[in-house]
Formats: sequence, structure tokens, C-alpha cells
Amino acid sequence: MASTSKPGGTGLEEVGVPGQTFLRDALTSCTDPLKAIEEFQLENGILLPSLRPMLPLLDLHGVRRLDFHTSVLEELRDKLIVHINELGSKEGKENDKKLKDLLAKSFAIVRIKALRPVIMSILKNTPHIDDKYLRVLVRDRELYNDTDTEVKRQIWQDNQSLFGDEVSPLLSQYIREKENVLFDHENLTNLFFSPSPKVRRQGAVVQKLAHMIGTSVKLYDMVLQFLRTLFLRTRNVHYCTLRAELLMALHDLEIQDIISVDPCHKFTWCLDACIRERNVDIKRSRELQGFLDSIKRGQEQVLGDLSMTLCDPYAINFLATSAIKILQHLINTEGLPRDNTILILLLRMLALGLSAWVMIDSQEFKEPKLDSQVVTKYLPALMSLMVDDQVRALHNKLPPDERESAITTIEHSGPPPDACEAYMRESTVCGVLAMYYTLHAAKLRDRGALLRILSILGSCKDGRAYEDPFLHALVALLIQLPDEFQGEDFSTVLFDEFFFAGLTKDNVTRHILKLLWYIYPKLPETRIHTLMKALQPGTQHNESVHKLHEALQQKLNTQAEPAASTSEIEYLDSPLMSVPTPAPYHM
Repeated sequence: MASTSKPGGTGLEEVGVPGQTFLRDALTSCTDPLKAIEEFQLENGILLPSLRPMLPLLDLHGVRRLDFHTSVLEELRDKLIVHINELGSKEGKENDKKLKDLLAKSFAIVRIKALRPVIMSILKNTPHIDDKYLRVLVRDRELYNDTDTEVKRQIWQDNQSLFGDEVSPLLSQYIREKENVLFDHENLTNLFFSPSPKVRRQGAVVQKLAHMIGTSVKLYDMVLQFLRTLFLRTRNVHYCTLRAELLMALHDLEIQDIISVDPCHKFTWCLDACIRERNVDIKRSRELQGFLDSIKRGQEQVLGDLSMTLCDPYAINFLATSAIKILQHLINTEGLPRDNTILILLLRMLALGLSAWVMIDSQEFKEPKLDSQVVTKYLPALMSLMVDDQVRALHNKLPPDERESAITTIEHSGPPPDACEAYMRESTVCGVLAMYYTLHAAKLRDRGALLRILSILGSCKDGRAYEDPFLHALVALLIQLPDEFQGEDFSTVLFDEFFFAGLTKDNVTRHILKLLWYIYPKLPETRIHTLMKALQPGTQHNESVHKLHEALQQKLNTQAEPAASTSEIEYLDSPLMSVPTPAPYHM
């Protein structure tokens, strides 16, 4: 794309108005330049006889002719733009023809900056712009930058690379915003999972993308292709979130041209309602299941987009949290997991979401089969942990009895069943359920439950337990339990057995540093020293990790300086030290 316009070409001559070329020829071929200038002013000034006597008066007031003519031009330009917009707002072939005729007569002067808004207004109100005009706009960077989004859409339709250049910074901004929320060590209130779906899609990036797409199915498909490609290249699940948020933003705007052709619309809409209400009832579960069951042979590719929608961390969070709630309900009602249809559907959707990257990478669009043993063996093992938690909680409310306490502790606080860890290693669904059971235990401030599950949580398949959304949520809950860190057993399990097993992943360092930022006063000095040494950032870490480590180290050093020594010296130097202590007063 060129950065400059054609040399010397204002386009005035093309529309029959004497311009630079005419004036230059007149001045070079005349005998009296001042007379030539005066003639040019008379012929091309405002042709209003009543105005002529007023110009000398303006001269006396020190108003330059240029300023006067510029103000008149601006006033007329603004009035003309209003009329053009009124013309564009009315439908009909006659209005379209008027706009096209206006464009044909005026486009030549598009390079005159003062008049450009008029041409841009005509273009903005023209539904279908001829390619000859679009080519001029694309070739000139200045003109392209001044073009409205409505016009750019018509340029982007046939210029994917140019559209990609516009979209790319927005996608990068979106990822940065998500990561800022996840990693900000000072953020304890605006947590990642706090905003509702409706609030999230009001974000600047999502709204800007929706505006750029307008009603164009072609541009929407391009954005989806960018998101699939970036998800495949980076494995970054925030692109899945954006895919769902963008579709629902267009749903809110009622862009029927797009939502009526996106095969994921109804499913995403239904899932969005469930996430918003934090509940999936029988009616909605049937809708979701009906959609999954209705995918016919030859339509399997839609599973790729559906799996991306379900891979969104907010969807995973909803599905796993809901599954844990249902398990809790089944314990209370003495029900079996295999008999709960909503639970089976949640696990099915969870399995589909967790297989998104593999499915899109392999291009094998087939729904993963949920291992029946996950339901018949793993879930009962997980439920046994939850029953133990309830027994311990109930026992703690009873009057103390040492012998009974010892028996209860032994029976309900031992290592988790072998089936738990075995299935967590083999199945991502089992791993995610274990992670959300951990969050459930942390919310209940159940120390015993946390000690049991954290000891095996690091063995989740594909290192799922070290993903940012989960660690962000876990650290936020652990910060609320500062007193637990006074017990060495808690620190040993949390840091040595869980966190340190994931230290090879750069992001884990950031989450541990955030945790230490708040709970370090409760930790022994030796433990702090060991942690800070292990968390020393390397060259692979970005600048923010180095800064956070440095800030935490300064905080620790400030805390370590003995504050009492100063006041003690001041006290000894006090003149009151020489005054004898008064005798006690006796009644």
C-alpha cells in the first residue's frame, strides 16, 4: 500500500474547477501577475454580488481571506454531509443512483483533505462501491486510514491479508487483557471467572470485531479461520473464548445474516444461558443433547467449532463445577452417577471440549467416546473423598472424644483411593473433575480434603492442573487461608508435592509468586528462602516475572529489617530514663 498520493494531483481540473495547474499556467504566461491573481479570485471566489462589498470590511478587521473562505467551506461541507447521510438512510434505487452519480462526479477530489469528508460520506452511504474506487483507496495509505469501517468492509471482502493486518492487533490485545487478569498479583477482586458472559462480551475488542464484521458472513468466516489457526498454532484457549463471545455479541446485535448461518449458534446460545444462570435444567440439557445427537453424516466438521466453544475456560469451569454439584447432590440422595442423565451430558460436553485441539489438528471430526469406567469407577472413588469430607466436618461439630477422633481421622483422612490417581493420569475429564473438586474443598476451607487431593493433583493428564485459569482460581482461594500455611504439612504438600512438580512451566512461577505476595508473613524463614531460590526467574521468563520476583524480594527484605531496635535505642536515650519509677499507689 502506497503512503503518498499522486504528485500535484488535487483532481480539481477533473471536475471542471481551475486548480493548481491552471493557476501555474496563468502566472507563467501573463504579463501582469497581480492582475492575473485578481482575475482568478474574481472568477473563482464566492459568486454572490452582495458579498463583494463586505470583503474589504473583513480586511479592515484583520480577517484573512483564507480564514473566511475556509470557514464558509467547512459550514457548507457539514451541511452537505448531513444531506448525504439523509439520502443514504432512505432506501430505494433512486437514492442509490443519486449517490453513485455524486460519487462519480466528486471522487476525483478525494485527495483534497478539506473536501475528503464529503467523498467519504458518499462512500459510506453507498451499499455497493465499484472496484475502481476501492482500488484507489487501497493503494493510498492516507486515504485508506481515513476510510470508514463500512467502506473498509467492502475492501476486506476480497483482501484477506489486509483484513488480517487490521484484526491481528485486536486479537493480541484480547489475549493480553485475559492474561493481565490471570497474572495481576494485585488483583483479588476482579477474578477471571467473576464477570458474566454478557459483561465479558461488552469488552472493547469483541465490540470492535463485531463492528468490523457488520453483516458480512465472509468477514465473519475469515475471523473464525484466524481464531482456529491461532488456537492450533498456540494452544491458547482464550481464542476459544473469543469465538463464543463474538458469536454471542452478534446475537445481541441481532445480525440475522450471520447467526442464521452459523451452525453453532443455537448450541452456543443455550450454553451461554446455562453459564449465565449457573445452572443446567432438564429442558436446556435436552436442547444441548438434541443438538449433539442431531449432527448427521457429512456435517461432522461442525464438531470442530463446537469443541472450540466447549474448550472455552468459562465453559469448562461451568461444566466441571456443575458436575461437582451434581455429585454432591447424588451423595445426599444416595443416587448413582450413571443414572443421572444431566451429569452424563456434562461429562460428554467436557470430553468434547477437552479434545478440541487434537480434533482440529488431526482434522478427524469425531466425538470422543467417554470411557464407561469414568462413570462406574472414577466418580464413585471421587465421591468417596467427598463423603469422607462430610464425615470429618460432621465429626468436628460433635463433642470431643479422643478415641473416636483418632478412629475418624484414620478412616477418613488416609491417601485417596488408587482409582483416583490412576484415572487422573489416563483421562483429561477425570483430571479436570479432580481440579474442580480441589476448588470445591478450598471454598469450604477443608484442610484435610486439600491435603489429600493436592498430593496427587500434579499427576493430571497433559499437566491440566497447571493451566492458568485453574491456578488463578486456586491461588485466589488459598490466599483466603493464610493460617493454614503455619503448618509445615500443608506447605510440604502444596509447594513440594504440587507446585514444584510444575515449576518447569513458566506460568506456574507467576502464580506461586502471587500467592507468596500475600501469605509470606505466615511462612517460616527457611521455607521462604527455599521458595524464593526455587522461583528465581531465568532468561526464559518475561520481564514482568523478574519485576514481580524483585518486588517480592524487596518486600521480604523490608519486613526482615528489625523495626524494634530503633525504638529501643530511642527509648534508652530518653531523658525520662533518669526519672525514678513512682511507687505503686495503695488503697
